[in-house]
Amino acid sequence: MGAVRRRSDEEPERAVAGVIERVIAEVPAPRSHEVANPDAAALRIARDAARRAALVSGSLALPGGPLGLLTLLPDLYLIWNTQRQMVADIFAVYGRTAELSRTHMLYCLFRHAASQALRDIVVRSGQRFVVQQLGSRTLSSLAGRVGSALSRRVAGSAASRWIPVAGAAAVSAYAYWDTLQVAKTAQRLLAQAPDPPRDAVAFAERLR
Repeated sequence: MGAVRRRSDEEPERAVAGVIERVIAEVPAPRSHEVANPDAAALRIARDAARRAALVSGSLALPGGPLGLLTLLPDLYLIWNTQRQMVADIFAVYGRTAELSRTHMLYCLFRHAASQALRDIVVRSGQRFVVQQLGSRTLSSLAGRVGSALSRRVAGSAASRWIPVAGAAAVSAYAYWDTLQVAKTAQRLLAQAPDPPRDAVAFAERLR
């Protein structure tokens, strides 16, 4: 019984980790470009992405019961994919597209929700914090840790789908908030010009 229960507990974690790996498999090309006022542009990009994520999440949450449960993983993928594009676009308006790596993307998407799982990505270098550049195997391992950390959220989202209207409103609101948190993390990475120029890992100490 114990082994069966462990396998059952691990299944959501593996499923979520698989979705995360798909999302960070590549960094998308930006749909924006460098502008004179990147802060304002980034805010518009974040709000537009948050509205799209909320709409997608709320729509997918409308079916109740088992049908709603079936939409859960596609929901996560579509939301994270929207957020992934948002991060690429935010980096672009600051003229920092070349710096954006898969490691940065993983950190931006999940730092606010799974900070403990990602704490080893960031190291101190003098007065700065640096995002380490990681290989595919390490990123896969981290995706598993993030999946484990997010498993409770997945369980909560699944439960909300048994109450169609209230559940749709709740997951829609959470998707909006969650997307804005991702945007904030991306902007914190970009809060200070890299030193030396175009260094892919330097970012402001106020990240913490």
